[in-house]
Amino acid sequence: MKNVLFYNQSLDEVIEELKTSYDGLTSQEATSRITQFGYNEFPKKKGRSLLAKFGDQFKSFMIVILLIAAFISGITGYLQGEGFADAIIILAIVLLNAIIGLIQENKAEQSLESLVKMSAPKCKVLRDGQVVVIESRLLVPGDVIILETGDLLPADARLIEAVNLKVQEAALTGESLPSEKTIETIRKDEVSLGDRNNMVYSSGIVVYGRGAGIVTATGIHTEVGKIASMIQSVPNQKTPLQKKLDKLGKHLGLAAIIICLLIFVVGLLYGNDLLTMFMIAVSLAAAAIPEGLPAVSTIVLAMGVQKLAKNHAIVKTLPSVETLGSVTVICSDKTGTLTQNKMTVVKLFADDQVIALSSKEELILSETQKKLIQVSIFANDATLSITDGKPIVNGDPTETSLIDLGLKFKINKNDLYHDFPRVDEIPFDSERKLMTSVIDNGNNTYEVCTKGGLDELLDCCDRILDRGDIKTLTSQHKEQIKQINNNLAKEALRVLAMAYKPVDSKPMVNDLEKNLIFVGMVGMIDPPRPEIYDAVKTCRQAGIKPVMITGDHKITAMAIAKELNIMQEGDLALTGLEVEKLSDEELREKIHSISVYARVSPELKVRIVKAFQVNGDIVAMTGDGVNDAPALKLADIGTAMGITGTDVSKDAADIVLTDDNFSTIVTAVGEGRRIYDNIMKAIEFLLSTNIGELFVLFIAVIANWATPLLPIHILWINLVTDSLPALALAVDPADKDIMKRKPTNTKKAILNKNFSILILLQGFMIGALALSAYQIGLRTTPAGFDAIESGRAMCFAVLAFAQLIHVFNIRSASKSAITNIFTNKVLLLAIAISAGLMMMVIEIPYLHDLFHIANLSSSQWLWVVLLSIAPLPIIESAKLIIRLFDKNGKFFDRGHHE
Repeated sequence: MKNVLFYNQSLDEVIEELKTSYDGLTSQEATSRITQFGYNEFPKKKGRSLLAKFGDQFKSFMIVILLIAAFISGITGYLQGEGFADAIIILAIVLLNAIIGLIQENKAEQSLESLVKMSAPKCKVLRDGQVVVIESRLLVPGDVIILETGDLLPADARLIEAVNLKVQEAALTGESLPSEKTIETIRKDEVSLGDRNNMVYSSGIVVYGRGAGIVTATGIHTEVGKIASMIQSVPNQKTPLQKKLDKLGKHLGLAAIIICLLIFVVGLLYGNDLLTMFMIAVSLAAAAIPEGLPAVSTIVLAMGVQKLAKNHAIVKTLPSVETLGSVTVICSDKTGTLTQNKMTVVKLFADDQVIALSSKEELILSETQKKLIQVSIFANDATLSITDGKPIVNGDPTETSLIDLGLKFKINKNDLYHDFPRVDEIPFDSERKLMTSVIDNGNNTYEVCTKGGLDELLDCCDRILDRGDIKTLTSQHKEQIKQINNNLAKEALRVLAMAYKPVDSKPMVNDLEKNLIFVGMVGMIDPPRPEIYDAVKTCRQAGIKPVMITGDHKITAMAIAKELNIMQEGDLALTGLEVEKLSDEELREKIHSISVYARVSPELKVRIVKAFQVNGDIVAMTGDGVNDAPALKLADIGTAMGITGTDVSKDAADIVLTDDNFSTIVTAVGEGRRIYDNIMKAIEFLLSTNIGELFVLFIAVIANWATPLLPIHILWINLVTDSLPALALAVDPADKDIMKRKPTNTKKAILNKNFSILILLQGFMIGALALSAYQIGLRTTPAGFDAIESGRAMCFAVLAFAQLIHVFNIRSASKSAITNIFTNKVLLLAIAISAGLMMMVIEIPYLHDLFHIANLSSSQWLWVVLLSIAPLPIIESAKLIIRLFDKNGKFFDRGHHE
């Protein structure tokens, strides 16, 4: 696009230049412009090619050792006239391992890319004359975008409407204060970015007011695109657990090298030849290092993210999945999160009386009651449209309830605005707690209509409308009104007050909210979501403290909190003012006894989060406004609302709830625990089975036996019977008691005392069974057959099949494996595939020679079956004994819970 100074042009010139209109583009024209201008995004960093990723699979220390072993094995086989069979097998397994690694890496990358798509920013735009929500990347020059408080600006635009519009442009201009915007043309050729008050730029934040603008530049053509200061992508960062696994892998690798050197030297001292000992050392190295661990953890996390997305929780980064399982406190907004976000007006106060509204009874409105409803509709940004003859109301739930109230009494907002258009306004903000509109009554007369919190509105009033008469507002009136307000609040109703004043000329903005006439109040309720009762109960069982933070009055907040059991006997409820009077130390000391925070500003949320964190809590915090961003960023799990949340809050959050539901957070915590549990299961399975392999080789060398397992056997077992079941554990369902235990403590080391003992004992058990099979094979081989190959075949078979049986034990540390055998069909399939591949190697004669094993007799097969299923009764007996002596279940928690 040519360089045009749009701030220098009139609106008509801008429209002509961009070939658009005040109603925006048609969908067809927008699609064609994407071809012309490209998507509204920055060029993505070129990813690694498939070949490069494939090459990376051969860079690990273990793979290099195996490739050297294959090379030496090939040369030795050629010199001894035995061919290249061993070398080919090793290379084939290494190649297959690389392919699986490549598939896993691609799957993980695709999962991360899907996170970017799921959390992609959206914007409101006029298409075909209608306001629609689209992905920001689909914006094109000429589009008309709608701007509201909290929006993150998706592109550069020339403003065509600006109502008290202020935009924070610090990211681009460096100015700390928001820029006040206008639609006036700037007739200068050179104007700095910060002074172009009729323009808004990509990466800016609407902090006040509303407006609309014609998109002038997208993608790399925007001002921020030119300096490449903002790239919208999710970083591919390693999670804390993955870092721990990397560290564990290095420690295991170092231990493997030391053990291999030790065994190598011992073997040589026994008089074994150099090549044999080298191949044994390679076998040991392959057995000691569970290479699948990092890949398995990534896949488990990625699959968990996908499942969370289906459960209405979009997780933006993988580390957040781990943190979820550790949450000890959930601080939640009330409206829409704990409640249904469907406000309904149930009571009116006007003419000194409270009227209960009923859907069954028809009420004939008095003049004051009618005025009350009219004012509530005039001071209102909710929209009303008719679709298929049915009214559709969109906007803030509080405001939509007022439009619904009008419709109930046949007062239509669209009709009102047609006859009495709005000409000015002061938008609602959390400081004033008021919203004011100026209505044109015709004949150069106007009416100011204001709605808001009672305390704030009463301060603006000096008169009252009483049965059609305007009277002076006395202290007696105020006392009565406040008493009615308290009564309504005790019923958990949200109260809004209305006032107005007629004026002869259009007033100055500073004079709008002065000398108003009080009309009355409406009481509305947003009932709790039905599922919240169980969600709060689940929180308490899981050792998680639920906390309500709301802008509502203390009495209203306490009523809802008590009904939901968030506030229990002895718990405190504080207002924002009361919190402000506490020092940080005092707040920290009281923090666990406070369950409700009322009339809290977003800034106070930061103090609340810090107080919990200083006490060692892991905090999940919900928020939806621009000012919630600091608290969301500070919280361990910042949770933004997908429906009502602003772009800024979503950008600051770790998780976005697509249904704005508190129970979704609780479900996500449970899912986080399940994911962490399944990673720990995979670690336990892979380490215990690898220790079993290591135990077999170590004992055999120390005892100077013929090698029970060759490198081919170890590689095959690690590839076939380790990887597939470990990956299948990713979809293992959650334990039924997962939300009845205390939160996960991710700060503890992976291999703590209990977990290490558990893994070592399981490894020794598997190794002992395999060695027993080896010795039985040596002793039961008929004369004339190779006893060592028979022993190896039995050892190889028992090691593999025992691991496949043992995976059932791993699924629950305390409960019987028999009770949940059929609850993970993916695991059953993985076991069936692994067992089938093992049977092919053991039973197909051609593969016997390649794997250096003998055909097994029926009696030997019987031993293989008995020894392979032995882990089940052994571990079942151990669980039973531990359950009898470990009443608190401390041994079973693997040491990873508080």
